[in-house]
Amino acid sequence: MGEEDFTYELFPDNSTDNMSEGSADFELNIQEPCGQVLSHNFNKIFLPTVYGIIFTLGIIGNGLVVVVMGYQKKVKTMTDKYRLHLSVADLLFVLTLPFWAVDAVKTWYFGGFLCVSVHMIYTVNLYSSVLILAFISLDRYLAVVHATNSQATRKLLASRVIYVGVWLPAAILTVPDMVFARVRDVSSSNYLFVDSSMESTNSRTICQRIYPVETSLIWTVVFRFQHILVGFVLPGLVILVCYCIIISRLSKGAKGQTLKKKALKTTVILIVCFFGCWLPYCVGIFVDTLMMLNVVPSGCVLQQAVETWISVTEALAYFHCCLNPILYAFLGVKFKKTARSTLTMSSRSSQKTTLMSKKRGPISSVSTESESSSVLSS
Repeated sequence: MGEEDFTYELFPDNSTDNMSEGSADFELNIQEPCGQVLSHNFNKIFLPTVYGIIFTLGIIGNGLVVVVMGYQKKVKTMTDKYRLHLSVADLLFVLTLPFWAVDAVKTWYFGGFLCVSVHMIYTVNLYSSVLILAFISLDRYLAVVHATNSQATRKLLASRVIYVGVWLPAAILTVPDMVFARVRDVSSSNYLFVDSSMESTNSRTICQRIYPVETSLIWTVVFRFQHILVGFVLPGLVILVCYCIIISRLSKGAKGQTLKKKALKTTVILIVCFFGCWLPYCVGIFVDTLMMLNVVPSGCVLQQAVETWISVTEALAYFHCCLNPILYAFLGVKFKKTARSTLTMSSRSSQKTTLMSKKRGPISSVSTESESSSVLSS
């Protein structure tokens, strides 16, 4: 799925590497085996297990956020809108994981249309989720540092700019999936599996980006650096700068110390979780890319270590979509109260829908933004 997921060493008849980048991409390298049987067996057990856990937690957490938002007559605050965007992105992302889990265990059973579709869904929601986190940090920066005159700007960002700054770029980044993603039966190509434990070369169907042989290395390196830049460096800088300024601002003054301490704690948690989840994975694919370019000399031991590192840290990175509902919704007291009210009303509405609607009225907004520092902990 990521840079090194479900990695197999395949040997083409020609001497040019054909390597892939992106969701469920395979590295097609002309190299010595370097323990690929061990790597394949590790991924065959590890990846489906982790993807299953992420899928379950992601569906529950993000699904609950979407349900709570759905019970509101209207999303009233900027915080609500960002939470909804983020949960939709994460929810769609985790829905692609069962496909890659099945592919890791056996083969791609789902045909060419779903191959392209799942690649595109994976890509658009992977990038949009990270970019939305940058928008949330910018919104909170404006709410804290420019609390008196930023309301119009924040509304513009949450209502319109987010589509141009998040969803449009994420959609554009799916173009390589439309162009290069396809299903290939290994028996119809000139590749032979090094993994001798496989039943036969005819038993494996793969869903991957397949680049032109003569420019394969160039495409792979370009898309890997694109992933690091757009998927980590740029949003990471926005998140780091905005939250560092927020920490500096909240550290000053003596008013509302209890609230400020809670806001500072939440801010530090957000920074640590983002970089803790994504930095190890991006370091791994960066090192692996340098090895492809022969900038870093590679041997069997280092190659296998990097592949295992990428598999493990990629799973850690994907766990961020399970943490997002906790970090950006469930830490807020108002959201937890609204969630309880929503679930209670949902359970009772099957018996007394009309009566309950008259008694309770519309559900209040998930969060209020009356105090700038409370935005961080709501």
